[in-house]
Amino acid sequence: MRKFRKRGARRSSVRQAASGPHEPDEDRYEQGYRAGYYDGGEKLLEDVLPKNAVVPDITVREALAAGVVPLMSRSVPLLDAGTVHGELESAMRERRPYALIRLGDGELLTLAHDVVLPSSEVLAAAPFLSYSGVDLPDPGAREVLADAVRVASLVGIPTSRHPHFQPLFFQVCRAYGIDPYRLRLTVSTINYQLEERGLLAPLMEGRKILIVGNAAAQLANVLSEKGLHIAGAVHPVQGMRDVSRVVREAAAFDFDLALVAAGIPAVPICVHLAGVSGKVAMDFGHLANRMAGLAPIGSG
Repeated sequence: MRKFRKRGARRSSVRQAASGPHEPDEDRYEQGYRAGYYDGGEKLLEDVLPKNAVVPDITVREALAAGVVPLMSRSVPLLDAGTVHGELESAMRERRPYALIRLGDGELLTLAHDVVLPSSEVLAAAPFLSYSGVDLPDPGAREVLADAVRVASLVGIPTSRHPHFQPLFFQVCRAYGIDPYRLRLTVSTINYQLEERGLLAPLMEGRKILIVGNAAAQLANVLSEKGLHIAGAVHPVQGMRDVSRVVREAAAFDFDLALVAAGIPAVPICVHLAGVSGKVAMDFGHLANRMAGLAPIGSG
C-alpha cells in the first residue's frame, strides 16, 4: 500500500522550507499584502453577499460605491472652500464674531484621553502632544476643548478613516453628548484649501490682520512685505494654560481677521477671541510656518 500520508508530509515540509527564514522579504511582504487584502476586503464582501447566488465579476470597490449611496441619508455635510470663504468674508463685512477651528489627531486624542481612551494609550500614540501645547493627563484642557467644539462657528474635521482621525471624532462626540448633526463642519485641511485655491489672499487684502502664535513675528514680516496691513503679532503661546493671557492680549488689538497658529491651544483661542472681540478668528495651523518660510512641521 502506498504511503500517501508520508508523501504528503514530505511535500508539506518542502513547502515549509521554501517559505522559511530564507524566503526573500519581498515574497513575505507580498503574501502579507494578499492576506490583508483578502481579510480586509474580499472576505468582508464574501460575508455580506447572499449565499444562494453569486455576482459575476464584482469588485470590492464597486460594491462599496453601490453600498454608500443608501448610506448618504446618514451623512453630515462638509462645507467646501468656496462656501467657507464666503462665510468668512460675510462675517468680516458684517462685523460678526466667527470662530473657525480645526481638529486633527492631537486635538482629538486630547479630547479622548481618559474618556474614550486611557491616557497611557494616548501618550504612546501621540508623543508630540507636549510640543503641541498639552501635557497629559489634563482633564481641564480636555473640557476646554469640548466646550470650544460645542460653540465654534465652524469645525474642521479629518476625512481620513485612520482610527485616530474621523472615527475618533465621532467617538468623542458620543462621549461628550455632542450631536455632530448640529455642528457646522468642514475639512480639517480647510486652511490649506483656502490658500491653494487662491481664496485666502482676497480675505486678507484691505483687512487688518492679527497674527497669534510662535511663528507670528516671522509671518507678520512676510505678509507686511506683501503690502498687507498687520494689526499686531501676539507671541509666544505657551500651551493650554496660556490661553487666557493670549486672548486678553490679542483682544486689545484693532483687527478684522486673526490668524491663530498655536497648536492645540488655537482651538480655544479662536473661540474665546471671536467671542470677546466680536471679530473673525481662524485656526491657521502649520500653514503659518509654510507661508513664513520656516521649516515645515507636520500637516496641521
